[in-house]
Parts: sequence; C-alpha cells; structure tokens
Amino acid sequence: MNGRVFFRIIFFFLLIVLTTYFFIHYDLYTFFADNNKIITFIQSYPYDELVFISLQILQVIAAPIPGEVTGLIGGYIYGPVLGTVYSTIGLTIGSWLAFALARFFGLPLVEKTVKPEIIQKYDFFLEHRGLFLSFLLFLIPGFPKDYLCFIMGLSHMITWHFLVISTVGRILGTILLSISGSCARNDQYIALSIIAVLSCIFLVIVYFYRDKLLETLKKKHDLSENSQKPHNDTHQ
Repeated sequence: MNGRVFFRIIFFFLLIVLTTYFFIHYDLYTFFADNNKIITFIQSYPYDELVFISLQILQVIAAPIPGEVTGLIGGYIYGPVLGTVYSTIGLTIGSWLAFALARFFGLPLVEKTVKPEIIQKYDFFLEHRGLFLSFLLFLIPGFPKDYLCFIMGLSHMITWHFLVISTVGRILGTILLSISGSCARNDQYIALSIIAVLSCIFLVIVYFYRDKLLETLKKKHDLSENSQKPHNDTHQ
C-alpha cells in the first residue's frame, strides 16, 4: 500500500468519525424525523441562511433527508426567490463535494455510498462524458440525482462541465419546490394543490417509464458516439 492510498483511507475514516460525532453530539438525527424540528432548528440561529445551505449540502452528500423536503422548507422559510437561491447554492456545493469525493477516493467510496444496482444502471457514465444525457437526467424528475453526482465523479467529465449540468438541471425542480413551500406558508392551498397534482401526474409517468426512457437516451447516446468514430478516424 503506497502513501497516497493510506492517506485517503485515513482521511475517509476521520471524515466518517467526525460526521458521526456531530450527528450524535448535537442530536442532528432527531431533526430528520420531523420537518417542524428542522424549521425550528434552522430559525434558531442568527445566520439561519448558512444553516439551511449546510443542510442542503449535507442532504446531497449523506442523503439523511430527501432533497424535496429541504427544498420545500427553503420556500417555506425564505419565500420562492431566496428559497431558490439558497437551495441552489447548497445543492451546487453539495453536488461538487460528492463529485470531488468520488474523484478523490474512487470506486471504493462510491460502492459504499451508492447501491450496486444503481451503479450498474448508470455505469455508462464511467466510459462516456455524455454531457447532454447527463443534463437530461438532472432535469427530469425521478432519477437519483445525488447518487449521480458520485457516479459522475468516477467519469472523465470535467468539473466545471459537471457543475453547470447539475446546477442548471436542478433549477426547475428547485423553483417548483420553493414556490410550493411558500404557498404552504401563505395558505395558498389552491395554487399548492395545482402544483402538487401536476407534479404527481408527471412523476407517476416518469416513474413507470424511467427505465425505458433511460434505455432510449443511452441508445441515442451510443449511436451518436458511434457515428463520430468513422469521422474522427478519417482525420487521423
């Protein structure tokens, strides 16, 4: 075992120990079972915006609570505009950290973080960059965006490409969640119901057809890759 591998193992071990300590010492695990506790916890600090952004970062890396919940909370506390801004900052930083951790520690970390069946389903990212396909997976609801951040960290994708794709791809869902949270706080139940019904219909459709959609996108991506190979060979 060389020194670099040993350093990564030690660093990863210390990261787990430190995270576990904070969760237990500050009783953070209790907040993930009660949304009202999360809201009270955030608003109890003078710089609550930083606390909320930190929670968004944490939910991407460790996924203790669904991203939909934190997105709604952002809109509930800060309104649709600032809720979207703060959520986007947290999601972008969290996505970058997941991407960077996967790139630094490699497959052993990803295998401990992401379910094997998900890695197998999206392993084509390890061989191809697929920028447009990656963007679609972040844009369309129903795909495991947080897990994709780790998987893409193993690919050859350039970091700033990933940041643009993940940030822009998440923005529509973030806006809808922030608006929904704001509507809930202001008792705008008609608007909230309309958003909820439309979102549910779309999510149900995507859920039942997401595997077929993924296969279609992969086939189109493979065809695009294959069509470029002869063209590239003629110039060599």
